[in-house]
Amino acid sequence: MESPRRSSCFSLVIITILSLSTLTLSFFSPIDNYLIDCGSAADATVDNRRFTGDSARSNSHILSSTRSDSLRNPNPPLGLAPIYHTARVFKSPSSYEFVIRDKGTHLVRLHFHQLDYVKCNLEDALFHVSVNGFLLLSNFSGYNTLNPRVKEYIDLGRYRKAHLVADTAQLVHSDKIEKFDGLTKQALETVHRVSIGGPKVTPFNDSLWRTWVPDDEFLKSSGGWEKVYFSGRIKYQDGGASREVGPDNVYNSARVIKSTNESIPKINISWSFPVMEDYKYLVRTHFCDIASISLELLYFNVYVNGYLAYKDLDLSDVVGETLASPFYADFVVDGDRSGFLTVSVGPSNMSYPHCIDAILNGVEIMKLNNSMGSLDGKVSAESVMKSWPRGNIGVLVPLVAVVCVLLIASMVLLRRSIGAKGSVAWSRLATDVTEVNLKGGN
Repeated sequence: MESPRRSSCFSLVIITILSLSTLTLSFFSPIDNYLIDCGSAADATVDNRRFTGDSARSNSHILSSTRSDSLRNPNPPLGLAPIYHTARVFKSPSSYEFVIRDKGTHLVRLHFHQLDYVKCNLEDALFHVSVNGFLLLSNFSGYNTLNPRVKEYIDLGRYRKAHLVADTAQLVHSDKIEKFDGLTKQALETVHRVSIGGPKVTPFNDSLWRTWVPDDEFLKSSGGWEKVYFSGRIKYQDGGASREVGPDNVYNSARVIKSTNESIPKINISWSFPVMEDYKYLVRTHFCDIASISLELLYFNVYVNGYLAYKDLDLSDVVGETLASPFYADFVVDGDRSGFLTVSVGPSNMSYPHCIDAILNGVEIMKLNNSMGSLDGKVSAESVMKSWPRGNIGVLVPLVAVVCVLLIASMVLLRRSIGAKGSVAWSRLATDVTEVNLKGGN
């Protein structure tokens, strides 16, 4: 008899189906908060968060699947979080269904990790994932996911109460700035979340359990800037940016341009982020004046994709004349053929000598779904489900991503055809900005 070939499967944790309707509270406690450890019958704790197993009797109503198996790694690597010790594999389309009480914005996170498995070969397994009619992943394979990987989505399409992302932002074109409406009808995927000038911010230090990576690999400017750190109190204000928008550990560090004499530096600080073309992106820029010695001394310009997005930004004015008070601005841009999206800050015509002349504390970049309702290719969730072959496919396939908010999220698994492969200088403008979606301290 042929011995079983050693293969791999993947661990999914459905983490933080998280409502965001109470962002202004000093202690954030989401109304809807589902943390699921797939393939496990026991609870697990990670970063003070309790994950419940989807095999537990209390969660029997969440999982809808007639053909699935639970897997456990008997020898997990030292230090690997317990939620990555288990997985669930499926032989047919399946779903998780959650009751949602708060009709606001929800974060959906999917966690992936390989497990060694001797009973089946899952190397060629592909699958699709959808949430509430939006296709999140298409022909996805997590086979080489040697380290834990997290995919994060913001579900806005079914809810009209937007607490993390407003309905309107500024659409930045090559020749003009105009209002972009309809963000609350979109699903978004977090592509980059970056702390500028500071160290990595881990979920343990973020009230929404996010990870902010350092900006070094994205920084394109070789000099002319300084890093600054702030040991004082970040002054969050009612009605402004909260800790759920950005934590202290993001706002207390930055890169700045500083004038040291009578002249204003004629340079910008620029960052370049890899993105996919044919999608629009929401670019959120985070600011907090932790470097100026007094109010009304910092004026600068913000550029996105090489175009002027905000002219003569006066942080003192937008946060109500308070230093160290956070603020953010949202812009929508197109991903072009270059495969990169750039963000830059630099002095404006109103900048002062012997002062800070530009600052940036953080950047988030989120992909918007396309006209097919997809975040991964030109295919819709409806067409994926219709294409599912009925009957027994005779192969175990790993559940790597299935989640549901309010209704159901569906998964389709398929075999990869042999040989088949899935395909997928800035310039200043004399354009003034009259409207920017921002939140400050006023």
